[in-house]
Amino acid sequence: MLDPKYRERSESLFNRAEKHIPGGVNSPVRAFKSVGGNPIFFKGAKGAYVHDEDGNRYVDYINSWGPMILGHGHEEVIAAVQEQAGRAMSFGAPTELEIELAETICEMTGIDMVRMVNSGTEACMSAIRLARGYTGRNKIIKFEGCYHGHADSFLIKAGSGASTLGVPNSPGVTEGVANDTLTAPFNDLTAVEKLIAENQDQIAAIITEPVAGNMGCIPPNEGYMEGLRALCDQHGIVFIMDEVMTGFRLAPGGAQERLGVKADLVCYGKVIGGGMPVGAFGGKREIFQHIAPTGPVYQAGTLSGNPLAVVSGLTTLRYLKNHPEVYAQIDAATEKIENGLRPIVDESGLKYRINRLGSMISVHFCDTDVYDYTTAAEGNNERFKQFFHGMLNEGVYLPPSAFETWFISMAIGDEQIKETLAAAKKVIAEMS
Repeated sequence: MLDPKYRERSESLFNRAEKHIPGGVNSPVRAFKSVGGNPIFFKGAKGAYVHDEDGNRYVDYINSWGPMILGHGHEEVIAAVQEQAGRAMSFGAPTELEIELAETICEMTGIDMVRMVNSGTEACMSAIRLARGYTGRNKIIKFEGCYHGHADSFLIKAGSGASTLGVPNSPGVTEGVANDTLTAPFNDLTAVEKLIAENQDQIAAIITEPVAGNMGCIPPNEGYMEGLRALCDQHGIVFIMDEVMTGFRLAPGGAQERLGVKADLVCYGKVIGGGMPVGAFGGKREIFQHIAPTGPVYQAGTLSGNPLAVVSGLTTLRYLKNHPEVYAQIDAATEKIENGLRPIVDESGLKYRINRLGSMISVHFCDTDVYDYTTAAEGNNERFKQFFHGMLNEGVYLPPSAFETWFISMAIGDEQIKETLAAAKKVIAEMS
């Protein structure tokens, strides 16, 4: 067990950060508001472990919120970034690396074209704009609890950080934007059909996480994604999958491959940067002919296609492409975690649900199935706080919010799973 006094430097750094950074953090979910206490400051990572400023080591189940699918400090990725940094960090001009990354993304996913951006937020924002320009319509449908970044259109009944802070709608979002954003419960096709009927020929796009990751891990019900695809085809609506989390994580072709459903536009991030800040959106050539400079829908970014980010992502994707066994490995590791946790919690008598798909997993302390935002919000957050801090003190770093999924990396093996389950056994026993 780690002694809390060994986080003294993190506490000092947080107090210093608060003076010049709002809340002491640059992304709200890092602030530990949902679980109480102050965030930990990190200085190093390797493989399955992260190391904080006080020298404590933790098994990492956040993995930079998903990008580090190969584990921290993967030798091939680090070497490629170092080599590129020696040549140049940025040009603001085209490079061959961009072409190679685009070719790799399209080959692995089956999409026609792709445009690089700098974040998942940019990718989703740009995809929505392109869908509106392509269809000539203004309204979109999103789902309660799904988080697509912090662009105005997406902060209507969003999940993740907004839920963590208890602010599902953000001030600063105009009434006009809110009116153009229609929301439905996740996994509810009937609600979507009703919205379409009430807004005939006005809906440009339906955007969804194929596997929700910002209200915990919530897989789609059987037939749900196929139903959305059919509704979009029937009504001329652009179907957008936000694969920022699931892209290249659930399969080489992402959720589209894993679930067997194709989207018109797809948003990527996280894994395609291998740890660097990067995003992309891609899809059908017919739609992409409308994006600048080919078409009239404007989108741009000075650092889009930055060579450091591109070479990091390209090296990561090539490794996954050449080693498809990684997916079976990380899925099996996640299954072992699930199968190990269940009897531990069962023995305690605590009410819980574990949701999992592939290498995404989350634990909900509740006695009902979790399949949308409403059911996720019914979880016992006080129980989750106890679990989170208990695991943290045992050297296991989980997402500091019940509304986030865990991400398992290739570096998580039997040793780390054994360590995790031993910690969970001790913590759960103290909770019951």
